[in-house]
Amino acid sequence: MIKTEDLTFYYHEYRKILEHVSITFEKGNLYAILGASGCGKSTLLSLLGGLLTPKVGKVLYEGTDIAEYGLERHRQDHVGFIFQGYNLIEYMTVAENVALTAKQSPETALQKVGLEKDLWKQNVLKLSGGQQQRVAIARALASDKPVLLADEPTGNLDEDSAQAVLDILKKSAHEEGRCVIMVTHSSALAAEADEIYRYTDSGFQTEDYDLAIFSDTENVPETIHINRNKKDGDIHA
Repeated sequence: MIKTEDLTFYYHEYRKILEHVSITFEKGNLYAILGASGCGKSTLLSLLGGLLTPKVGKVLYEGTDIAEYGLERHRQDHVGFIFQGYNLIEYMTVAENVALTAKQSPETALQKVGLEKDLWKQNVLKLSGGQQQRVAIARALASDKPVLLADEPTGNLDEDSAQAVLDILKKSAHEEGRCVIMVTHSSALAAEADEIYRYTDSGFQTEDYDLAIFSDTENVPETIHINRNKKDGDIHA
């Protein structure tokens, strides 16, 4: 569905944030991207979403370079964003926030994320953090985009709220056929994803395999890809 080809990005050429990254993301899957702060996880989401332009390489959506398709058009047609800071309009109600980008019923989206009906006319600032994040997810769902990019969607939430948000994202992928890509610091949450990419300063690791030690960092693979749909647990770099 959406993929990167030989993707390189930097703000200063002497320090590349991402280099030669090639990853394919398919619909119907929840992906988790793990790694230390500053390693390029959020940058990758911004490139996939057309918020940044690669220095080298391409982002392809259904085989078409999003730069040729038009970055703004790509965002309008293909990608919904879920941010750690919610990015809600503070003077609006819950329903009004969801209606901003809605192509489907805001009410349907709010029901999907489990927000009680008596909250729909409340100002969003009167909600808890977990409730505000559900509003942000409902807004993304109501936009009816095939790709959801979630940047630390559970970072400000308690454990129970974080699990509820993760369950919504999993359902969006598995039952509604979206491609959901989530950046997270939580290995526990990432373990529930269908596929995981882990970034570290010196290489790439997974929870299940010790791949942290490389003698030649120049030859470290750009990604380690765990396909949890494979029964043999093979890893593809």
